[in-house]
Amino acid sequence: MIYERNRLQTILIYCGGLLILFWSAAPFLWQLSTSFQNDVELTAATPSFIPSPLTFDHYANIFVEKSFQLYLRNSLIVAGFTTLFCLAVGAMAGFALSRLDIKGRFGILAAILSVSMFPQIAIVGPLYLLASDLALLDTYSGLVITYVALGVPLVTWVMFGYFDTLPREIDEAARMDGCSTVGLFWRIILPISAPSLVTTGLLAFIAAWNEFMFALAFTSNIDHQTVPVGIANFTNLHYIPWGDIAAASIVVTIPLVLLVLLFQRHIIDGLTQGAVKE
Repeated sequence: MIYERNRLQTILIYCGGLLILFWSAAPFLWQLSTSFQNDVELTAATPSFIPSPLTFDHYANIFVEKSFQLYLRNSLIVAGFTTLFCLAVGAMAGFALSRLDIKGRFGILAAILSVSMFPQIAIVGPLYLLASDLALLDTYSGLVITYVALGVPLVTWVMFGYFDTLPREIDEAARMDGCSTVGLFWRIILPISAPSLVTTGLLAFIAAWNEFMFALAFTSNIDHQTVPVGIANFTNLHYIPWGDIAAASIVVTIPLVLLVLLFQRHIIDGLTQGAVKE
């Protein structure tokens, strides 16, 4: 009886896992299939999942005709610098609020969080005018500054939550050895916080990589437009190149997948930190 119950539980777990896998991977697989089908097949009355015939024309179109590599370059620069600045500012702010004796720190955290609560569409106009006055339109700096302002609250909150779980005995031992506050942060706390830094940095990178509204408002030429704007530029008044859009979607997903695979161990450590209490 117990054996039968365990077997049924195992079957249900596997079925649940397969259902989640299908639910998560199906849109990506459909886009992948679309990127290898020609336009005639894509506009047929009955769609097909298996590409027949197989074509690489859409990948050639986005790089040869539409210079998609320039959009990728711009996104890498903007998302990379945004992640670095968000981690630098957010980690220092989280450390100060967690480990230093600051009065009203939860009020400060609430104020930081409130910044990220604004509907972003409500601040596009004022930020556009400010960027125009400061000559930041059509520049990497304009996008990076905006994304850092939007990303720092999240990074600060996540890092604050992680730093707050570290034992206070670490601070006391470091100070007994003559470590200053800066030394404690740089040489003690940051090295043991690598999993949380990687996880938080990945969240900041993905947010900047996929952001569309500010990139569309602040940039108007291919030299500074990012990937989401580039994909939107593929369409015209009379034609939507579904195959090119699917190929571009697959290409922009690859860096994110590589990052997750590269930092897989740190991400799992960061997500499970504090899950087990002694």
